[in-house]
Amino acid sequence: MPMLDFIRSDLTQLQAYTPHPGGEPTGPLDILDTNESPVDLPPELKAKLAWLYQETIATNRYPDGSHHRLKGAIATYVNESATTNTIAPDWISVGNGSDELIRSVLIATCLGGQGSVYVAEPTFSMYGIIAETLGIPVVRGQRLADFSVDLEQAQSQVVAPVRVVFMVHPNSPTANALTAAEIHWLRSLPPEILVVIDEAYFEFSQTTLAAELPQHPNWVILRTFSKAFRLAALRVGYAIAHPSLTHILEKVRLPYNLPAFTQAGAELALQHRGLLLNAIATLQEQRQKMITALSTLPSFVVFPSEANFVYLRLREGGDPELAAIAAALKTEGTLIRHTGGGLRITVGTAVENQRAIARLTAYLHRQD
Repeated sequence: MPMLDFIRSDLTQLQAYTPHPGGEPTGPLDILDTNESPVDLPPELKAKLAWLYQETIATNRYPDGSHHRLKGAIATYVNESATTNTIAPDWISVGNGSDELIRSVLIATCLGGQGSVYVAEPTFSMYGIIAETLGIPVVRGQRLADFSVDLEQAQSQVVAPVRVVFMVHPNSPTANALTAAEIHWLRSLPPEILVVIDEAYFEFSQTTLAAELPQHPNWVILRTFSKAFRLAALRVGYAIAHPSLTHILEKVRLPYNLPAFTQAGAELALQHRGLLLNAIATLQEQRQKMITALSTLPSFVVFPSEANFVYLRLREGGDPELAAIAAALKTEGTLIRHTGGGLRITVGTAVENQRAIARLTAYLHRQD
Protein backbone atom coordinates (compact mmCIF):
# COMPACT_ATOMS: atom_id res chain seq x y z
CA MET A 1 0.00 0.00 0.00
CA PRO A 2 1.41 3.44 -0.91
CA MET A 3 1.81 6.06 1.82
CA LEU A 4 -0.85 8.73 1.31
CA ASP A 5 0.71 11.48 3.38
CA PHE A 6 -1.67 14.06 1.95
CA ILE A 7 -4.73 12.38 3.55
CA ARG A 8 -6.07 13.73 6.85
CA SER A 9 -4.67 11.56 9.63
CA ASP A 10 -8.01 11.24 11.45
CA LEU A 11 -9.61 9.50 8.47
CA THR A 12 -7.38 6.47 8.94
CA GLN A 13 -9.23 5.74 12.19
CA LEU A 14 -12.73 5.85 10.66
CA GLN A 15 -14.76 2.93 9.35
CA ALA A 16 -16.67 3.38 6.11
CA TYR A 17 -20.42 2.81 6.23
CA THR A 18 -21.23 -0.75 5.19
CA PRO A 19 -24.78 -1.33 3.88
CA HIS A 20 -24.46 -5.10 4.33
CA PRO A 21 -21.90 -5.95 7.04
CA GLY A 22 -20.06 -9.18 6.34
CA GLY A 23 -20.06 -8.73 2.57
CA GLU A 24 -22.45 -7.86 -0.21
CA PRO A 25 -25.34 -10.31 -0.62
CA THR A 26 -25.35 -12.76 -3.50
CA GLY A 27 -28.01 -15.04 -4.87
CA PRO A 28 -31.75 -14.96 -4.05
CA LEU A 29 -32.13 -13.35 -0.64
CA ASP A 30 -34.88 -11.81 1.47
CA ILE A 31 -33.47 -8.31 2.01
CA LEU A 32 -34.81 -7.37 5.43
CA ASP A 33 -31.86 -5.31 6.64
CA THR A 34 -32.19 -1.93 4.88
CA ASN A 35 -35.77 -0.79 5.63
CA GLU A 36 -36.70 -0.50 1.97
CA SER A 37 -40.17 -1.21 0.64
CA PRO A 38 -40.60 -4.93 -0.06
CA VAL A 39 -42.51 -4.14 -3.25
CA ASP A 40 -41.32 -2.31 -6.36
CA LEU A 41 -43.17 0.42 -8.21
CA PRO A 42 -46.30 -0.92 -9.93
CA PRO A 43 -45.61 -1.92 -13.55
CA GLU A 44 -47.82 0.87 -14.89
CA LEU A 45 -45.77 3.51 -13.05
CA LYS A 46 -42.52 1.96 -14.26
CA ALA A 47 -43.89 2.17 -17.78
CA LYS A 48 -44.79 5.83 -17.29
CA LEU A 49 -41.34 6.54 -15.91
CA ALA A 50 -39.74 4.82 -18.88
CA TRP A 51 -41.91 6.93 -21.20
CA LEU A 52 -40.86 10.12 -19.38
CA TYR A 53 -37.22 9.18 -19.81
CA GLN A 54 -37.68 8.40 -23.48
CA GLU A 55 -39.83 11.39 -24.43
CA THR A 56 -39.05 14.26 -22.03
CA ILE A 57 -35.44 13.95 -20.82
CA ALA A 58 -32.57 15.15 -22.98
CA THR A 59 -29.51 13.37 -21.58
CA ASN A 60 -27.18 15.93 -23.19
CA ARG A 61 -28.67 18.67 -20.98
CA TYR A 62 -28.18 19.31 -17.30
CA PRO A 63 -31.18 18.65 -15.04
CA ASP A 64 -33.25 21.41 -13.48
CA GLY A 65 -30.80 22.73 -10.92
CA SER A 66 -33.51 24.64 -9.05
CA HIS A 67 -35.78 21.58 -8.59
CA HIS A 68 -38.65 24.00 -9.15
CA ARG A 69 -41.46 21.58 -10.04
CA LEU A 70 -40.38 18.96 -7.53
CA LYS A 71 -40.23 21.47 -4.66
CA GLY A 72 -43.74 22.60 -5.48
CA ALA A 73 -45.05 19.04 -5.49
CA ILE A 74 -43.29 18.26 -2.20
CA ALA A 75 -44.68 21.41 -0.55
CA THR A 76 -48.21 20.39 -1.54
CA TYR A 77 -47.68 16.91 -0.08
CA VAL A 78 -46.20 18.26 3.17
CA ASN A 79 -49.15 20.62 3.65
CA GLU A 80 -51.57 17.73 3.15
CA SER A 81 -49.76 15.45 5.58
CA ALA A 82 -49.29 18.14 8.23
CA THR A 83 -52.79 19.63 7.80
CA THR A 84 -51.30 23.06 7.21
CA ASN A 85 -50.93 25.40 4.26
CA THR A 86 -47.89 27.34 5.38
CA ILE A 87 -45.21 25.32 3.57
CA ALA A 88 -44.29 26.95 0.25
CA PRO A 89 -41.71 25.68 -2.27
CA ASP A 90 -39.02 27.92 -0.75
CA TRP A 91 -39.39 25.94 2.49
CA ILE A 92 -38.00 22.88 0.66
CA SER A 93 -34.44 21.84 -0.16
CA VAL A 94 -33.83 18.63 -2.10
CA GLY A 95 -30.86 16.29 -1.78
CA ASN A 96 -29.36 13.18 -3.30
CA GLY A 97 -30.81 11.15 -0.48
CA SER A 98 -31.15 12.49 3.05
CA ASP A 99 -27.45 11.80 3.51
CA GLU A 100 -26.56 14.76 1.28
CA LEU A 101 -28.83 17.01 3.31
CA ILE A 102 -27.25 15.83 6.57
CA ARG A 103 -23.87 16.71 5.09
CA SER A 104 -25.12 20.11 3.94
CA VAL A 105 -26.47 20.86 7.43
CA LEU A 106 -23.10 20.01 8.97
CA ILE A 107 -21.16 22.04 6.42
CA ALA A 108 -23.42 25.01 7.09
CA THR A 109 -23.14 24.82 10.88
CA CYS A 110 -20.09 23.07 12.29
CA LEU A 111 -17.36 22.86 9.66
CA GLY A 112 -13.97 24.35 10.44
CA GLY A 113 -14.14 23.93 14.21
CA GLN A 114 -17.34 25.96 14.50
CA GLY A 115 -19.19 23.44 16.64
CA SER A 116 -20.11 19.84 17.44
CA VAL A 117 -23.23 17.67 17.08
CA TYR A 118 -25.33 15.68 19.55
CA VAL A 119 -26.85 12.24 18.93
CA ALA A 120 -28.60 9.86 21.33
CA GLU A 121 -27.53 6.28 20.66
CA PRO A 122 -28.54 3.90 19.32
CA THR A 123 -29.72 5.92 16.35
CA PHE A 124 -29.09 6.33 12.62
CA SER A 125 -25.32 5.92 12.29
CA MET A 126 -24.84 8.33 9.38
CA TYR A 127 -25.11 11.43 11.58
CA GLY A 128 -21.94 10.50 13.41
CA ILE A 129 -20.21 9.03 10.35
CA ILE A 130 -20.75 12.11 8.18
CA ALA A 131 -19.76 14.44 11.02
CA GLU A 132 -16.53 12.56 11.64
CA THR A 133 -15.61 12.54 7.94
CA LEU A 134 -15.86 16.34 8.10
CA GLY A 135 -13.74 16.51 11.23
CA ILE A 136 -16.70 17.54 13.40
CA PRO A 137 -16.82 16.25 17.01
CA VAL A 138 -19.80 14.09 18.03
CA VAL A 139 -21.31 14.20 21.52
CA ARG A 140 -23.02 10.87 22.17
CA GLY A 141 -25.89 10.66 24.64
CA GLN A 142 -27.72 7.62 25.91
CA ARG A 143 -31.26 6.28 25.76
CA LEU A 144 -33.32 4.80 28.57
CA ALA A 145 -34.81 1.31 28.71
CA ASP A 146 -37.77 2.38 26.53
CA PHE A 147 -35.31 4.01 24.06
CA SER A 148 -36.44 7.53 24.88
CA VAL A 149 -33.58 10.00 25.32
CA ASP A 150 -32.03 10.38 28.76
CA LEU A 151 -33.14 14.01 28.97
CA GLU A 152 -31.35 14.73 32.23
CA GLN A 153 -28.08 13.71 30.61
CA ALA A 154 -28.95 15.47 27.35
CA GLN A 155 -29.57 18.77 29.09
CA SER A 156 -26.04 18.65 30.47
CA GLN A 157 -24.53 17.60 27.14
CA VAL A 158 -26.31 19.96 24.73
CA VAL A 159 -24.32 23.05 25.58
CA ALA A 160 -21.67 24.99 23.68
CA PRO A 161 -19.95 24.00 21.46
CA VAL A 162 -22.90 21.77 20.39
CA ARG A 163 -24.65 23.45 17.46
CA VAL A 164 -26.77 20.65 16.01
CA VAL A 165 -29.07 18.10 17.67
CA PHE A 166 -30.15 15.10 15.59
CA MET A 167 -33.36 13.27 16.50
CA VAL A 168 -35.22 10.61 14.53
CA HIS A 169 -39.03 10.44 14.65
CA PRO A 170 -39.52 7.45 14.83
CA ASN A 171 -36.01 6.41 15.71
CA SER A 172 -33.90 3.88 13.82
CA PRO A 173 -33.08 1.18 14.78
CA THR A 174 -35.43 1.17 17.78
CA ALA A 175 -38.70 2.19 16.00
CA ASN A 176 -40.04 4.46 18.78
CA ALA A 177 -41.55 7.88 18.08
CA LEU A 178 -40.58 10.98 20.03
CA THR A 179 -42.30 11.25 23.40
CA ALA A 180 -44.14 14.34 24.63
CA ALA A 181 -41.24 15.03 27.00
CA GLU A 182 -38.68 14.80 24.20
CA ILE A 183 -40.71 17.14 21.99
CA HIS A 184 -41.06 19.60 24.89
CA TRP A 185 -37.27 19.51 25.30
CA LEU A 186 -36.70 20.18 21.59
CA ARG A 187 -39.08 23.15 21.77
CA SER A 188 -37.11 24.53 24.70
CA LEU A 189 -33.69 24.45 23.01
CA PRO A 190 -32.25 27.92 22.38
CA PRO A 191 -32.32 29.41 18.86
CA GLU A 192 -28.53 29.09 18.48
CA ILE A 193 -28.94 25.29 18.34
CA LEU A 194 -30.22 23.71 15.12
CA VAL A 195 -32.69 20.88 15.73
CA VAL A 196 -32.77 18.26 12.97
CA ILE A 197 -35.83 15.99 13.14
CA ASP A 198 -35.50 13.07 10.76
CA GLU A 199 -38.93 11.83 9.67
CA ALA A 200 -37.71 9.17 7.24
CA TYR A 201 -40.46 6.82 8.49
CA PHE A 202 -43.23 9.43 8.75
CA GLU A 203 -45.55 7.62 6.36
CA PHE A 204 -45.60 4.58 8.66
CA SER A 205 -46.04 6.49 11.94
CA GLN A 206 -48.27 9.28 10.55
CA THR A 207 -46.76 11.52 13.22
CA THR A 208 -45.05 14.71 12.09
CA LEU A 209 -43.87 17.99 13.57
CA ALA A 210 -44.01 19.84 10.25
CA ALA A 211 -46.88 22.07 11.37
CA GLU A 212 -44.64 23.50 14.11
CA LEU A 213 -41.90 24.67 11.74
CA PRO A 214 -43.21 28.26 11.43
CA GLN A 215 -42.79 28.64 15.21
CA HIS A 216 -39.28 27.18 15.20
CA PRO A 217 -36.91 28.71 12.62
CA ASN A 218 -34.10 26.66 14.19
CA TRP A 219 -35.79 23.37 13.23
CA VAL A 220 -35.37 21.37 10.04
CA ILE A 221 -37.31 18.21 9.18
CA LEU A 222 -35.77 15.59 6.89
CA ARG A 223 -37.77 13.09 4.86
CA THR A 224 -37.07 10.61 2.09
CA PHE A 225 -38.60 8.93 -0.95
CA SER A 226 -36.59 5.75 -0.25
CA LYS A 227 -39.08 4.06 2.09
CA ALA A 228 -42.84 4.40 1.60
CA PHE A 229 -42.49 5.85 -1.91
CA ARG A 230 -40.36 2.89 -3.09
CA LEU A 231 -37.65 5.01 -4.76
CA ALA A 232 -34.56 3.84 -2.86
CA ALA A 233 -32.73 3.31 -6.17
CA LEU A 234 -33.28 6.92 -7.22
CA ARG A 235 -31.94 8.61 -4.04
CA VAL A 236 -34.28 11.48 -3.21
CA GLY A 237 -34.40 13.21 0.16
CA TYR A 238 -35.80 16.56 1.16
CA ALA A 239 -35.55 19.08 3.97
CA ILE A 240 -38.40 21.25 5.24
CA ALA A 241 -37.42 24.42 7.08
CA HIS A 242 -37.88 28.17 7.26
CA PRO A 243 -36.75 29.77 3.97
CA SER A 244 -33.87 31.55 5.71
CA LEU A 245 -32.44 28.10 6.48
CA THR A 246 -33.22 26.40 3.17
CA HIS A 247 -31.56 29.38 1.45
CA ILE A 248 -28.33 28.44 3.25
CA LEU A 249 -28.70 24.76 2.39
CA GLU A 250 -29.08 25.75 -1.27
CA LYS A 251 -25.77 27.61 -1.03
CA VAL A 252 -23.76 24.63 0.15
CA ARG A 253 -25.25 21.83 -1.96
CA LEU A 254 -23.57 20.80 -5.18
CA PRO A 255 -25.06 22.16 -8.41
CA TYR A 256 -27.25 19.78 -10.43
CA ASN A 257 -27.21 17.38 -7.49
CA LEU A 258 -30.38 15.55 -8.52
CA PRO A 259 -30.45 13.83 -11.95
CA ALA A 260 -33.36 14.56 -14.29
CA PHE A 261 -34.53 10.93 -14.15
CA THR A 262 -34.56 11.05 -10.35
CA GLN A 263 -36.60 14.25 -10.33
CA ALA A 264 -39.06 12.73 -12.80
CA GLY A 265 -39.42 9.64 -10.60
CA ALA A 266 -40.11 11.68 -7.47
CA GLU A 267 -42.67 13.86 -9.24
CA LEU A 268 -44.39 10.77 -10.64
CA ALA A 269 -44.48 9.14 -7.20
CA LEU A 270 -46.13 12.21 -5.70
CA GLN A 271 -48.68 12.35 -8.52
CA HIS A 272 -49.64 8.75 -7.69
CA ARG A 273 -49.12 8.91 -3.93
CA GLY A 274 -52.56 7.48 -3.23
CA LEU A 275 -51.69 4.30 -5.09
CA LEU A 276 -48.24 3.96 -3.53
CA LEU A 277 -49.18 4.82 0.04
CA ASN A 278 -52.16 2.45 0.04
CA ALA A 279 -49.64 -0.34 0.65
CA ILE A 280 -48.80 1.04 4.09
CA ALA A 281 -51.87 -0.51 5.73
CA THR A 282 -50.74 -3.96 4.58
CA LEU A 283 -47.22 -3.33 5.91
CA GLN A 284 -48.64 -2.23 9.25
CA GLU A 285 -50.67 -5.45 9.44
CA GLN A 286 -47.59 -7.50 8.60
CA ARG A 287 -45.59 -5.55 11.18
CA GLN A 288 -48.06 -6.50 13.92
CA LYS A 289 -48.06 -10.14 12.84
CA MET A 290 -44.25 -10.15 12.98
CA ILE A 291 -44.24 -8.58 16.46
CA THR A 292 -46.79 -11.13 17.68
CA ALA A 293 -44.83 -14.08 16.28
CA LEU A 294 -41.44 -12.87 17.51
CA SER A 295 -42.88 -12.21 20.97
CA THR A 296 -43.42 -15.96 21.38
CA LEU A 297 -39.66 -16.52 21.31
CA PRO A 298 -38.54 -16.56 24.96
CA SER A 299 -34.97 -15.54 24.09
CA PHE A 300 -36.02 -12.06 22.92
CA VAL A 301 -37.61 -8.85 24.06
CA VAL A 302 -39.57 -7.39 21.13
CA PHE A 303 -40.31 -3.66 21.15
CA PRO A 304 -43.30 -1.71 19.78
CA SER A 305 -42.79 -0.18 16.34
CA GLU A 306 -43.95 3.00 14.63
CA ALA A 307 -41.83 2.32 11.54
CA ASN A 308 -41.51 -0.33 8.81
CA PHE A 309 -39.22 -2.54 10.87
CA VAL A 310 -39.17 -4.42 14.16
CA TYR A 311 -36.43 -4.24 16.80
CA LEU A 312 -35.60 -6.96 19.31
CA ARG A 313 -32.92 -7.69 21.88
CA LEU A 314 -31.75 -10.81 23.66
CA ARG A 315 -32.87 -11.24 27.25
CA GLU A 316 -29.45 -12.72 27.94
CA GLY A 317 -26.31 -12.57 25.83
CA GLY A 318 -24.64 -9.86 23.82
CA ASP A 319 -23.31 -8.69 20.48
CA PRO A 320 -21.30 -11.84 19.61
CA GLU A 321 -24.45 -13.98 19.83
CA LEU A 322 -26.46 -11.41 17.85
CA ALA A 323 -23.78 -11.34 15.16
CA ALA A 324 -23.92 -15.13 14.98
CA ILE A 325 -27.70 -15.04 14.58
CA ALA A 326 -27.51 -12.49 11.75
CA ALA A 327 -24.77 -14.52 10.03
CA ALA A 328 -26.74 -17.76 10.36
CA LEU A 329 -29.87 -16.24 8.85
CA LYS A 330 -27.83 -14.82 6.00
CA THR A 331 -26.55 -18.26 5.08
CA GLU A 332 -30.18 -19.42 4.89
CA GLY A 333 -31.24 -16.49 2.71
CA THR A 334 -32.54 -13.80 5.09
CA LEU A 335 -30.66 -10.55 5.68
CA ILE A 336 -31.33 -8.76 8.98
CA ARG A 337 -29.38 -5.96 10.66
CA HIS A 338 -27.33 -6.40 13.83
CA THR A 339 -27.12 -2.87 15.23
CA GLY A 340 -27.29 -0.95 18.49
CA GLY A 341 -27.16 -4.03 20.67
CA GLY A 342 -30.12 -5.69 18.97
CA LEU A 343 -31.54 -7.01 15.72
CA ARG A 344 -33.53 -4.85 13.31
CA ILE A 345 -35.79 -6.72 10.90
CA THR A 346 -37.48 -4.86 8.05
CA VAL A 347 -41.11 -5.72 7.44
CA GLY A 348 -41.13 -7.51 4.10
CA THR A 349 -43.79 -9.41 2.22
CA ALA A 350 -45.86 -11.96 4.12
CA VAL A 351 -43.75 -14.79 2.67
CA GLU A 352 -40.45 -13.07 3.51
CA ASN A 353 -41.60 -12.38 7.06
CA GLN A 354 -42.70 -15.99 7.56
CA ARG A 355 -39.34 -17.27 6.32
CA ALA A 356 -37.45 -14.88 8.61
CA ILE A 357 -39.43 -15.97 11.66
CA ALA A 358 -39.12 -19.66 10.79
CA ARG A 359 -35.36 -19.40 10.23
CA LEU A 360 -34.84 -17.46 13.45
CA THR A 361 -36.96 -19.95 15.40
CA ALA A 362 -35.08 -22.90 13.92
CA TYR A 363 -31.72 -21.33 14.76
CA LEU A 364 -32.75 -20.82 18.39
CA HIS A 365 -34.00 -24.40 18.68
CA ARG A 366 -30.63 -25.67 17.37
CA GLN A 367 -28.88 -23.74 20.14
CA ASP A 368 -31.02 -25.27 22.93
